[in-house]
Amino acid sequence: MSAVPVAPPRRLLDVEVDGRPVRVSEGSTILDACRAEGIETPTMCYADNLTPVNACRVCVVEVEGARTLVPACSRPVEAGMKVKTDTERVRRSRKLVMEFLASSVDTSLAAADWQRWLEEYGAEPARFGASTEPLEAGKRDRRVPGHHHEPEDPTRAETVAQPVKVDNELYVRDYGRCVLCYKCVEACGTDAQHTFAIAVAGRGFDARISTEYAVPLDASACVYCGNCIGVCPTGALMFKSEHDMRAAGTWDEERQAVTNTICPYCGVGCELEVHVQDNAIVKVTSPMDQDITNGHLCIKGRFGFQYVQRRKKDRT
Repeated sequence: MSAVPVAPPRRLLDVEVDGRPVRVSEGSTILDACRAEGIETPTMCYADNLTPVNACRVCVVEVEGARTLVPACSRPVEAGMKVKTDTERVRRSRKLVMEFLASSVDTSLAAADWQRWLEEYGAEPARFGASTEPLEAGKRDRRVPGHHHEPEDPTRAETVAQPVKVDNELYVRDYGRCVLCYKCVEACGTDAQHTFAIAVAGRGFDARISTEYAVPLDASACVYCGNCIGVCPTGALMFKSEHDMRAAGTWDEERQAVTNTICPYCGVGCELEVHVQDNAIVKVTSPMDQDITNGHLCIKGRFGFQYVQRRKKDRT
């Protein structure tokens, strides 16, 4: 008989969250402890299937004895740790981060939770200047951090908004919505695809998601798996089918049904979530808690649904 490897047991740690005792396993994060107690913590750059990169700082909490606020998504719990998630200092910091993000790029297509958090924290992005439209083709803000510049448009916040990139039939890149959360970079890298087709290029106001040497997408290492779309929180990366329907005013998630099925292309057994509107598949995702995919798919599983749409036409 072959032995089945068993992970060594992990000891339980007792911590305190908002005055309530919580017991979590060693290696858990503060965010895990908050979720175990049913305490909602806003996030933007965090995803259950990616390594935390501490990019947005929306999830910060106060830890007794710590000089600064700490990111709940990545800070491991320690025995006896006392955490406060709803102090005036925490709420002010989260509100400011939300305002900065929503004033620099268009977050109107972010998840419903994000819109609710903006309201709950009383965020007012407009007081920092709204920036919801992409720059004209070929233009980018070249202002240098630390130097005084008269803004070209006083209502426009600092941003690296770019024209929408529609260069293939699978997905669209609208970096006017990008908050530089690094999720797409992580999904393209060691967390999922190991392709390393994209990274954050530039510094300061010129920081942006880019292919290697800014080459066109079809000349880069991209394999069109679409895993970057699956983790994008703001709609900066989007199925072309969804982009076209939104442009036509026909996209309506309330009219969409989601059906779980198994990908037919190979024997791996990846689970698919098929989104259907008006009897047509509009996009395909995968559940993050699925052991095989962890939310990630290949090009066939994510985009290879066109044959379903053509079956009726082919018969006629």
